[in-house]
Amino acid sequence: MDAKEQVLNAMKKDGTPLNAGKVVELTGLERKVVDKAMDQLKKEESIFSPKRCYWQAK
Repeated sequence: MDAKEQVLNAMKKDGTPLNAGKVVELTGLERKVVDKAMDQLKKEESIFSPKRCYWQAK
């Protein structure tokens, strides 16, 4: 499973809006890896931001 899938799965499993720091805790990935994966997910519109600096899976 690649980093993007791990980030998306962590967001879906938690079910609440998460910031990048919390995603790092849940996945065990490095911060820069999480940031890159989240950027890709934003471009694909797989995640959205219900409030500033927090993201949630669609």
